[in-house]
Amino acid sequence: MTAIKICGIKTEEQALAAAAAGADYIGLVFATSPRQITPVAAKKIMSALKHNRARAEAVGVFVNTPVPTMRKIADDCRLDWVQLSGDEPWVSCVEVGLPVVKVIRVSRTQRPEAVIANLEYGQQVLAGQKHMFLLDANAREKYGGAGLTFDWKLAVPVAEKFPVIIAGGLKPENVGKAIKLIKPWGVDVSTGVETKGVKDMKKITGFIEAVRQADASRT
Repeated sequence: MTAIKICGIKTEEQALAAAAAGADYIGLVFATSPRQITPVAAKKIMSALKHNRARAEAVGVFVNTPVPTMRKIADDCRLDWVQLSGDEPWVSCVEVGLPVVKVIRVSRTQRPEAVIANLEYGQQVLAGQKHMFLLDANAREKYGGAGLTFDWKLAVPVAEKFPVIIAGGLKPENVGKAIKLIKPWGVDVSTGVETKGVKDMKKITGFIEAVRQADASRT
């Protein structure tokens, strides 16, 4: 089944509801963003997830944050993963010393060969460390959450070589098409399941149902 990450969760209620609906990963944003939360809020969310034995794992999202700061927040909040969504070099993924999600921002003019070469290098650097790769649209001055798509055809040959997560402009109405075309390991959504900037449980449920329907059609 396609893994599902619901990013930009801000409250315990949202986290528990998303996990109950079938989300595999919950994204907690610590970078500057309308979805940014404090470590104190993140601790409450993590406590609620653990207390309710939710199977969803928590991913802390950072942008160009010093490694010591990421490690401290991750340890204090008991995060399962750390996501590097900025311009961090591959070595920062190693230095953080935790399971890591590295975001690769893809432009509309980029060639698949360039993305594959980058991920091949990253695979070598991260050998022996638990990691995931996430492809997102390259939006100027924005590091995720922009609601923009990239050329999905570019991701097809990349997904054939690497188990990638696809993000950028996904929503209940188009995620099934993306899965059928790209066949990614996972999908990531934030803006696409919001109404007026707030997470909408009907949209989250609809997104997860659309993913599972696309999965069913592939078997």
